[in-house]
Amino acid sequence: MYFRNFPAPLALALGLALTSIARAEPSLPPLALPDPMPAPPLTVLLPVPDARIEAAVATLDDLGQEMLERSGIPGLAIAVVHHGKTVYARGFGLRAVGQPEPVDADTVFLLASLSKSVGATVVAAEVSAGTVSWDSPVRDFLPWFTLGDPWIDSHVTIGDLYAHRSGLPDHAGDDLEDIGYDRRAVLDRLALLPQHPFRAHYAYTNFGLTAAAEAVAVAAGTDWANLSDQMLYTPLGMSSTSSRHADYMARPNRAASHVRDGDLFAVSDQRQPDAQSPAGGVSSSVNDMARWMALVLATGELGDQQLITTEALIPAISPQAIDGLPMSPAARPSLYGYGFGVGTRASGRVVISHSGAFALGASTTYMLIPDLDLGIVVLTNALPTGAAEAIAASFADRAELGVDSRDWFAGYAPRMAALSAPLGSLVGVSPPANPAPAKPDSAYVGAYLNPYFGPIRVERDDHGLVLRLGPQEHRLEMTHWNGDSFIVQTVTENQPAGSISRLDFQTDTDGKPLQVTIEHLNDYGLGAFRAAE
Repeated sequence: MYFRNFPAPLALALGLALTSIARAEPSLPPLALPDPMPAPPLTVLLPVPDARIEAAVATLDDLGQEMLERSGIPGLAIAVVHHGKTVYARGFGLRAVGQPEPVDADTVFLLASLSKSVGATVVAAEVSAGTVSWDSPVRDFLPWFTLGDPWIDSHVTIGDLYAHRSGLPDHAGDDLEDIGYDRRAVLDRLALLPQHPFRAHYAYTNFGLTAAAEAVAVAAGTDWANLSDQMLYTPLGMSSTSSRHADYMARPNRAASHVRDGDLFAVSDQRQPDAQSPAGGVSSSVNDMARWMALVLATGELGDQQLITTEALIPAISPQAIDGLPMSPAARPSLYGYGFGVGTRASGRVVISHSGAFALGASTTYMLIPDLDLGIVVLTNALPTGAAEAIAASFADRAELGVDSRDWFAGYAPRMAALSAPLGSLVGVSPPANPAPAKPDSAYVGAYLNPYFGPIRVERDDHGLVLRLGPQEHRLEMTHWNGDSFIVQTVTENQPAGSISRLDFQTDTDGKPLQVTIEHLNDYGLGAFRAAE
């Protein structure tokens, strides 16, 4: 489960009217407007002195500890950059529950969907080098890639996929990754999904973006993880950063992933995101991410070297698609660039941001305010609770206004809780008091085929009927529900703990299996598996 750019804190800030600023005004020094005023496109009528930003930074020790305690998560880390320098970097809490090692500024976390923005700068570096352009057709480098329409296949570009405007449906291919398919197998099946109009619909797709990154790597003559290291991590000195999950697992200073265990948290470490590494597979520390934020705020400049040309980076951090329509005529839209969320704060300042989340144990966010040359990143080692976004939102308020405009954690927490809530139509439903009996096992046992998900098998072992699913034939025990319906309990990135999936079988008049529909694989209406002949 990845965040579909929940532009922190814009999703909640849309409701913050100028009256909120007015209420905060008595606690602020008088506005000192620039003289002369800058050109209209750059005008922001809320000057911010460096002293106010310094005061906001000074509150982070208390804010980080407060959010650690309110959320109950094991650990988090925060870094802030201002005027090209890291002015704050600190860890809070523990790397893993039950272990004494504390989080520090070099502790490595899973980034989840912050990987999209990091990876977009890798692409921008290749654009700078002339290897590709944002408008390069993906087919120039991946001749096998298809979305099911010959015209679209020849026209879909790297930029289209990084802006989530290819026509693929929301989170296309994530269900295939959940059941064990690798990157190429997932990309080969995307054309089987129902498509939206090309370049006329925004839908957040991890594997669409991954296809674009794969094309860039092929154009560069290497794989994505090596390309990321060569073009970004090594030049920038991001020595704790990698696009390989094995590197993250091998780090001695690593924050484990955590999921809920009742009212507490337990180590999970189940998420293996290599299949969609460009979209969610980067691991890093806040010290390394601070270097990256400084690079983006400087539009690609590293010291006296232009690591990425401004012309290559500006399109990525500029609006390319509308990812959320305004809620009212007075509200701001939510916008997306190439792997970056782009929006406007209540002050009028542009904010560049992205959040990331794994239901299996990570939640992250960053926020850049270019007008202030200011950025904050927050990494946590537990499923999404709202702590990361609340810290970033409160800090931005304090930097601009000197006060919090609201209790951000109270606003984010319930929204984030929904991301790891159990799924399935039978969650919370009591079993039938008098269920209709099942048919003999022979009515269900056998092989079944599906063009998108591939083959499955239903078989009987010592524990009863079981479902064998995916290329590794993952075993799920089946429990009878009612008549020809059974349930299985799944735990994957997109099926959090407690999820229940219903299996509905159809048989012929002789009691032989015809078809089974699997609920948690039926989001696109593709969850029916035909009995093999």
